[in-house]
Amino acid sequence: MIDFKSTATQQVAMEAFFFGYQAFTAKADEMLARRGLSRVHHRILFFIAKYPGLSMKELLAYLSVSKQALNTPLRQLLEMGLVQSLTAEDDKRKRLLGFTAEGTKLEKALRREQTKLLQRAFNEAGEAAVSGWLQVNQTLGNSR
Repeated sequence: MIDFKSTATQQVAMEAFFFGYQAFTAKADEMLARRGLSRVHHRILFFIAKYPGLSMKELLAYLSVSKQALNTPLRQLLEMGLVQSLTAEDDKRKRLLGFTAEGTKLEKALRREQTKLLQRAFNEAGEAAVSGWLQVNQTLGNSR
């Protein structure tokens, strides 16, 4: 087991996580910036892709942000014609989010770049390392 009482070990782990995340987001950040978008927009696109037709309330829960924090970036995606908001058939007060054709195209391009990077890293690291990496990240995600 790794000795996390050691400052040097803490720094090595945190630096690896920092630079790994930086590499994971770099290409997507560039692609988004060309459209005047940022990482917060990417998170919105990610969850709409994973859960098509999700409600605003569900999106707020996944992102763990306030309505106020979501308002501007979501409005920008709607105005740019990347995301659409449709009225739910069962409840006219409920808005369901989905992609336009252009939004689908952008989300797939972003995912394709990140998938290529992960695939290269996974191939190089090997199955045991990938399994451990997934377990660590899922544990981190479950702690929020």
